Amino acid sequence: MTTHVGDSSDPSGSPASPATVRPAHTGDVPTLAAVAAATFGLACPPSMSPSRVEAFIGEVLSPERFADYVADPARHVLLAERAGVALGYAMLVGGEPSDDDVRAAIRLRPTVELSKIYVLPQAHGTGAAALLMAQALEWARASGANGVWLGVNQQNERAQRFYGKSGFERVGTKRFLVGGVHEDDYVMERRVGGEAGVTGR
Repeated sequence: MTTHVGDSSDPSGSPASPATVRPAHTGDVPTLAAVAAATFGLACPPSMSPSRVEAFIGEVLSPERFADYVADPARHVLLAERAGVALGYAMLVGGEPSDDDVRAAIRLRPTVELSKIYVLPQAHGTGAAALLMAQALEWARASGANGVWLGVNQQNERAQRFYGKSGFERVGTKRFLVGGVHEDDYVMERRVGGEAGVTGR
């Protein structure tokens, strides 16, 4: 399913085509990897060295890794576009978290991780980020999850504000390995379905 949201105008004043979001497929792997490489460093704290950013991209965000992600039945990858040009992407992972700190922090089961959600700087103001989030939450809900969780760098205040506006609240902390060095993350969670009393650890 492809959904879209309109953007009133482009810089020239002409009506702009809408941003759209659809499930990614194998043919999108080069595009996904390119967007991931262009956006990951923008969300990193200034203290993170370029070599660590590049190491993470090579290890986690390469075309080979995205080919695995798209083919993985436990994952759902979304691509945001506008007039056929990529704007951003999101990736969800179903199942119980492997991280002990996350398992202790989250309160809602079954759960889905919002592993990645990034948009290119030129996509700001197009509605792509909000649309990616809406489609990610809908997939989690449709998959039977009661909650969605994510990790966000403790210094990334812009992302934290976006997640807060999207209904997430801080429930704990965890560590995130980038280029051989651990960063400190907040764990955030929101409900997407189920009864109010459904929790678990």
